[in-house]
Amino acid sequence: MRLVPDATPSERHARCLITAGLLVAACTTAPAVTNGTPPAPASAASGFDSVRAAAFFAEAGELCGREGGRLWGVSLCGPMVIADPVTRSIATNQPAPDAPRPAALGYANSAMKWGETRWTTLVWQHVAGAADDQRRVLLIHELFHRVQPELGFFLPEPSNDHLDTFAGRYWLQLEWRALAEALKQPRDAGLAALRDAFAFRAARHRELPAAAENERVLVVNEGLAQYTGTVVGSATRAEAAASAVKQLAAGADKESYVRTFAYSSGAAYGVLLDAWSPGWTRAFSSTDDPALLLMAAAKIQPSALPDAAEAAGRYDGETLRVAEEKRETGRAARLADFRRRFVEGPVLVLRKGNSASFGTDGMMPVPGEGVIYPRFRTTTAWGSLAGDPVLVGDTLLRVPAPAGIEGSSLQGEGWTLELAPDWMVQPGPRAGDFTVVRRPASTSNQ
Repeated sequence: MRLVPDATPSERHARCLITAGLLVAACTTAPAVTNGTPPAPASAASGFDSVRAAAFFAEAGELCGREGGRLWGVSLCGPMVIADPVTRSIATNQPAPDAPRPAALGYANSAMKWGETRWTTLVWQHVAGAADDQRRVLLIHELFHRVQPELGFFLPEPSNDHLDTFAGRYWLQLEWRALAEALKQPRDAGLAALRDAFAFRAARHRELPAAAENERVLVVNEGLAQYTGTVVGSATRAEAAASAVKQLAAGADKESYVRTFAYSSGAAYGVLLDAWSPGWTRAFSSTDDPALLLMAAAKIQPSALPDAAEAAGRYDGETLRVAEEKRETGRAARLADFRRRFVEGPVLVLRKGNSASFGTDGMMPVPGEGVIYPRFRTTTAWGSLAGDPVLVGDTLLRVPAPAGIEGSSLQGEGWTLELAPDWMVQPGPRAGDFTVVRRPASTSNQ
């Protein structure tokens, strides 16, 4: 474990506006990017501890060393860095490269290139604040992301807006309840629950035809990592199954299932596949769907699935339906408010950069416009934006318009922008809107 000196003045300048928002996020909500991590208590955010960081590196090394490439044919061990965005201290498990720190370091549990090497990056508050079992899952989940591209399991992600609709949420929760029952029982005894799970899954995909491929991609991108963390972080198969059940329950309690669903689904289907098709990971392809692999391994025929509406009664489906109908009413009101603030009203429009850190718990699609991210941080050519929330589209970011546009530090409703040199804000094409543009050469040279 190596402590690395504080950031340079320019790095501090670029990140200073993010610190306060992230600290609150780390203490009160689910973490950015990796949803398997619990909220960090205030004590975890009180100070960076190099001794504990060393212990976390040792724990990760022991776990990935014990796994030894068994699952995917490659070692999960590799360069790791834990960063504290509050103190800007970092620790590494091998010498840090002589290269600028990545802009997102300390703001996301992820994997990114630093210098010439791909590193696993972890947020101090999330690692230090996690319970032991959740920390083990987090460490291995992020180590898997480091090797994921070389395995070929890193796919362009679609937007799974359908999981914020009544049909998407209702059938997904029933599927999860049935998967949990299957995980709690010996393999063959859980077969009836598995059939129910696939009946609920099929019902969702009948109502939402594009959902099957959409969900499959997210399970490959995030579900495989969560499954790997769950299995490697557990001492026994029974412990892994119990962890998957716990994650299904925690996933159901989240405010939104957009993107976050893949963590719970991936862990559950992966652990069940271990029982029905041992060694499945070594033959897995990026075009595969773990759910369909399980269906084939358990010899479950689509034509033999139970009636989904009838099966729902075995999982308290009527109570769930009432709760989801009530939520749908509230969702319509929230969506109307977001449209008013981020689409119909005056906004500041920024070009989307290549990297960002964000919180996924509470994401809400705005059809035809993008997705509301409850917390979003990005640093790119035009500067740094910290917003709670931000409307993120395919190529553009939108926040409510500022009251004024003078200076390099701007603020608006829930956001702060630090402009890079040679960039400015000017009126946009729609009355009341603003946009960020590069200053004309004659202006920037004055």
